[in-house]
Amino acid sequence: MADKFRKERDSLGEKDVPIDAYYGIQTARAMENFPVSGIPPKKEFIKATAMVKKAAALANMTTGSLNKKIGLAIALAADEIIKPRKTSGLLWGKGNLHKEFVVDVYQAGAGTSHNMNANEVIANRAIEILGGKKGDYKVVHPNDHVNMSQSTNDTIPASMRIAALFMTHGLIAELKILEKNLAYKSQEFDGIIKSARTHLQDAVPIRLGQEFRSYGKAVSKAAKRIEIAAEGLKEIGIGATAAGTGINTHPAYKKYAIKALKDITGIKDLRPADDMLEAINSMGDFVNLSHTLRGLAIDLIKIANDLRLLSSGPKTGFAEIILPPVQPGSSIMPGKVNPVMAEMLNMVCFQVVGNDLTIAMASQAGQLELNVMMPLINYNLLQSLEILKNAVKVFTERCVKGIKADAKRCMEMAEKGIGLAAVLNPFIGYEKAAVVAKEAAAKNKTIREIVLEKGILSQKEIDKILDPMAMTRPRIVKKI
Repeated sequence: MADKFRKERDSLGEKDVPIDAYYGIQTARAMENFPVSGIPPKKEFIKATAMVKKAAALANMTTGSLNKKIGLAIALAADEIIKPRKTSGLLWGKGNLHKEFVVDVYQAGAGTSHNMNANEVIANRAIEILGGKKGDYKVVHPNDHVNMSQSTNDTIPASMRIAALFMTHGLIAELKILEKNLAYKSQEFDGIIKSARTHLQDAVPIRLGQEFRSYGKAVSKAAKRIEIAAEGLKEIGIGATAAGTGINTHPAYKKYAIKALKDITGIKDLRPADDMLEAINSMGDFVNLSHTLRGLAIDLIKIANDLRLLSSGPKTGFAEIILPPVQPGSSIMPGKVNPVMAEMLNMVCFQVVGNDLTIAMASQAGQLELNVMMPLINYNLLQSLEILKNAVKVFTERCVKGIKADAKRCMEMAEKGIGLAAVLNPFIGYEKAAVVAKEAAAKNKTIREIVLEKGILSQKEIDKILDPMAMTRPRIVKKI
């Protein structure tokens, strides 16, 4: 039994740690303390944390605060987390170090457990690189070396910002593809006339392409709002340490750490926070980004619901569009096909709206110099970014790209709609048009038929007034 564990010590005493583990005693305590969800940190957050640790080591070496031999080993260990490789060996890891990040997302306030998990994994791998054995912290110490010039209170929000920036980039890319495909459908359906509906009642004629163009525009505007909100995350509070004062850092540390972080992340417009205390005690930038994700979710819910309505049927609903069939829709009704991709998108968006409320509540729960709810804010924000990106991707691929229109059905509904009477207003007046609409509804006839029956307009006049394309655009009205 003894050969399966190593003994480690911290301020609370001794504890056995699995001999092969790269994590250490504080991580082991966290595993015992927080068996809550079984959800590990997102890989993007693990990588972002390693990037911050590497930047800190490089900055500390530059200022002369950290022995270069130790600093380079820390940087190499961090690299193995940033870019995991399958190959193993002394100079490049023994498998994927991501599996060593084992602390539950619901953990100690501020993310101290995750920070120490990272410090211990990087320290133990650096010890190996220098020829030592895991747990020999005289070689590389998790706190004294890996965590030098840092506190949980500045490394966690810095890592959160980096991870969210990377994941926002992925979401924006998928939104642009969705926007482009909605634009394609707008062009494809531009000649198809249908009835608009307001209050879920018949309204004036509209082109199906116009509907899809509006969906694309909504996605485009939501993406731009997200991009603008993400800019706030580029203000980094690294070097603030425990309470924004920069205690235990070299005066030049912050400058060198930000420079290193730019090079490591490839995000060249990262900048130091104007107020280091604000950067660690305010979650405003995360709240702002989350709110824009909620806005996107609400737009996507509307679009998904519209597609479900427009494709309803196929015999007893609107049936103006046909969504791609991707799986059978019922365990009891043969031949039934449901709008499952739109339903999935709805569910994801509902989750994002809920996550936004959680982030808001956690953000206001910070007291004085620190918000201890950062792990919860981080998890919900990164989950929203991840599930939105994935949902938008498959929704585009497996739904939007394959949407077809039933042009005949659309025109039939447009002709039947009493909203068509509005087109007559400039020519016969609102009151007379209202009488026509009422009679058409009562007799189950079209507006065209009633106008001709009553001799209000000639065939030539009604054909000109009810020209399909002209009805869907502004036009100069001349009394006939």
